[in-house]
Amino acid sequence: MNVHLRIGDNRTFSLKQAVLLYQEGSRAFATLHEVKHRPEEAPYLCAGQSVTTGFLETLAKGLGASMGTEVLPERVLARTPELIAWWSRAQPRLMFFGDGNAEAKKLNGKMYPHPPLVFMIHARELFVRALAENCRPAADTRLRNAPYWNTDAHGLVCLGSMRVPEEVSVASLSGWENAYFASEFTHPSGAVRLTTHPGGFLGLWSSFPGRKHRFPVEFLADSKQTLQEFVSRRGEG
Repeated sequence: MNVHLRIGDNRTFSLKQAVLLYQEGSRAFATLHEVKHRPEEAPYLCAGQSVTTGFLETLAKGLGASMGTEVLPERVLARTPELIAWWSRAQPRLMFFGDGNAEAKKLNGKMYPHPPLVFMIHARELFVRALAENCRPAADTRLRNAPYWNTDAHGLVCLGSMRVPEEVSVASLSGWENAYFASEFTHPSGAVRLTTHPGGFLGLWSSFPGRKHRFPVEFLADSKQTLQEFVSRRGEG
């Protein structure tokens, strides 16, 4: 059997160990086996031993799933090796719109009030939801759809040519957030209700350009998700 592996540089890997997974219903356990090689013959597995926590930690680091120790600020809502979620208070922000729509072009490059938001990064994909209240959400807080183009029903952002940070860490959160608003909002992303405003998306944002008051959260559409569901499902709906 030939195995071809492309990892981006020149390295030679050899088979050293194998993990066998045993499962019955919802219960499972794994054993670790040394691999012995023989000239002109197929390799074989030695007797197994129980998989230890130390081995799993080493394996996770080798697969790039390690995470350094970080002090989490108040705005971080959830953190795992694969995911980080945080919230941002309501504030004025510049918005940029693509020139593919004449009405949207009129809104380009102006300052607008924005609702409080929840951001999440999972597998280097960016998700965003909105909040009805300008305070740190709890696990059971119901989230709203982010009222922005380029963002689908699951909150997934179409990154396109967006220049996002290379790393995913507490220190990079502002960079991800700034990259989102430094990009152009160009088009609806799938079947998603972005707002309950009677004028739709363009009606919402054209109703208060330059306005210094709060974002009208009464026009935020329900995402039908709590914060717990949002981070647990990782954008899977």
